[in-house]
Amino acid sequence: MEVCYQLPVLPLDRQVPKHVLSRRGAISFSSSSSLFGAPDPRQLSQRRGAISYDSSDQTALYIRMLARLGSSSDSTVGSAPERRVRRLLSLQRFLHSSRMLRGLTQLNPLPILDEDYSGQARCMLEKVGNWNFDIFLFDRLTNGNGLITLTFHLLDQYGLVELFRLDVVRLWRFLVLVQEDYHAHNPYHNAVHAADVTQAMYCYLREPVLSKSLTSYDILLGLLAAATHDLDHPGVNQPFLIKTDHYLASLYKNTSVLENHHWKSAVGLLRETGLFAHLPAEDSASLERNLGSLILATDISRQNDYLSKFRRHLDQNNLCLSNASHRHFALQMALKCADICNPCRPWELSKQWSDKVTAEFFQQGDVEKKHKLEVSPLCDRANNTVGKIQIGFMTYVAEPLFAEWSRFSDTRLSQTMLGHMGLNKASWGSHEQSSTSEPPPPAMPPPVRASPKKNLREGEYPDAS
Repeated sequence: MEVCYQLPVLPLDRQVPKHVLSRRGAISFSSSSSLFGAPDPRQLSQRRGAISYDSSDQTALYIRMLARLGSSSDSTVGSAPERRVRRLLSLQRFLHSSRMLRGLTQLNPLPILDEDYSGQARCMLEKVGNWNFDIFLFDRLTNGNGLITLTFHLLDQYGLVELFRLDVVRLWRFLVLVQEDYHAHNPYHNAVHAADVTQAMYCYLREPVLSKSLTSYDILLGLLAAATHDLDHPGVNQPFLIKTDHYLASLYKNTSVLENHHWKSAVGLLRETGLFAHLPAEDSASLERNLGSLILATDISRQNDYLSKFRRHLDQNNLCLSNASHRHFALQMALKCADICNPCRPWELSKQWSDKVTAEFFQQGDVEKKHKLEVSPLCDRANNTVGKIQIGFMTYVAEPLFAEWSRFSDTRLSQTMLGHMGLNKASWGSHEQSSTSEPPPPAMPPPVRASPKKNLREGEYPDAS
């Protein structure tokens, strides 16, 4: 079934306050906000489009609301009845989704893609399992809707829409809201990264060791977890939230703060859209728990725990994928690999990701300097370079993980990933030595050697969150 997504038309008689339009997602990290203090939880419900924590709701789900579109000083909004809470959606989501999802005809329908670009995107989807898949080009061809288009295509390709009796309109709505909840102003943790991880996850799900063992339920979980694993990421890492006494750090007791937030945000959208409302309550609750288990596995501070467990299974040759818990653990490791697979991509793609993640690090460091906070590791642009950061990340994080993954799934893809990582590492090494502005790819990849063990300090590599 082909779904036509049309852009909504903003009613001309309803002006929107600038302070509402300026918000993007649930967390605002502008310097003018109360970023460096822990707000009173009772005030959170008054924040437009923000996270509201009701003490009676221990799951800390989103409370999305139009709320009052303006205070008494916002005289342009309209009368009191017009300002009432119409739906549990933020204003931006309401404007983007309400007309389309209610089936109302637009006065001036505007298709999201023109015919030429749509055709090129469809051609790319025919090769979506190719490890050289250019997610940046795909996102441009889909007019910035790569995550929606890719995830919907993969779910449909596996027959999961029909198998799980998913309502197509609800599914499309869910994916639209997921994409909107990624912050476009983040250099790295945005919807393009989520789409890239989802494409990588698809490649791993097709590996023989997994494809012959995974159930449709496993595949559904894996794709949904990949698409939502960084939902509403603020563009800063966990230590930053902790040292600024952010309310999310208090809410999750300084433990997997971002990952818990991504998970609960995803659950909130599932419930808001009612995507699995037709399933028995027990099945829906189980799906939400398993989704959280996958997303929480991406916490970089627990990298060594997962890697050690993975290595023990491989050493003892006792990873039995006919066992549901073992299959779930394999999915956790697949998602971890997909989340940090950038060094394993071809140089043209990997370098773009390296530049973007470093830009986000340095952006956080600039904020920390501005507010006279201790600058987090890797975030000081005066003492770090893209190459230095990438070499360290590959040596202590990526290489140990993908070396074990290649033992688990010894295929052409695994060898290709290790080969690309060797090339990319050598490229950055040459760049650091010569201090040239644009490192050329080396002619021959160096051998991939076992990396020395090193315990990661929390926040040392925030790009893996």
